[in-house]
Amino acid sequence: MPTTDAAIIAIDILLEPDARMLQHAEANNARLLTAFPKGFALDAEHRPHITTVQRFVHAEDLDEVYSAIGKVLDSTNVTAMNLEAFKYYYAPGPGVGIAGICAKPTPELLKVQADVIAAVAPFTVGTGTIAAFTAPHGNPALDALLIEYVSVFVPKYSGANYNPHVSTGVASREYLDAMLAEPFSSFTFSPAGAAVYQLGPFGTAAKKLKEFDLKH
Repeated sequence: MPTTDAAIIAIDILLEPDARMLQHAEANNARLLTAFPKGFALDAEHRPHITTVQRFVHAEDLDEVYSAIGKVLDSTNVTAMNLEAFKYYYAPGPGVGIAGICAKPTPELLKVQADVIAAVAPFTVGTGTIAAFTAPHGNPALDALLIEYVSVFVPKYSGANYNPHVSTGVASREYLDAMLAEPFSSFTFSPAGAAVYQLGPFGTAAKKLKEFDLKH
């Protein structure tokens, strides 16, 4: 649990993908690490996931946040969703990009996102510092981009602007531009779980705070 100057925490309310997506994500991650060894491997501190929403909240409110999210998940059969992965993408940063595999948003997924946003709205704070994350980057410019991303996730990356994706690693923007130009073979997958994580460098799901027992 964050302490003292980290009374505000950056969280990712996420869906965990099934084995089919994990296989594709891990293969792409291995490729990106070969091209950019300073990137991150997909592991317990870089959990493959589909973000529904990222928010800053007070750490002391986390139990109430979990309860509010749990009520949304109890009324939704998220593991029955069929999602289509259809392209690579990346979020640009200073000299590098954070790559991912995109899924097409569905009405069911958009409703879950909207319901989660509404459920955690009473506990949301506008912004935080890098202390709200598990660790800073070595590059303060990347820290600033990450803080901004979480601060404006709603509405800039939600609703009609939502881009559901599984982040797969980091590489140079030149390399990623070439990767995006390659053909992509679409595939279907489903969420297999749901959790709340504390965000880490590069917006990774770095520290599991709460795992939900999906009743459906």
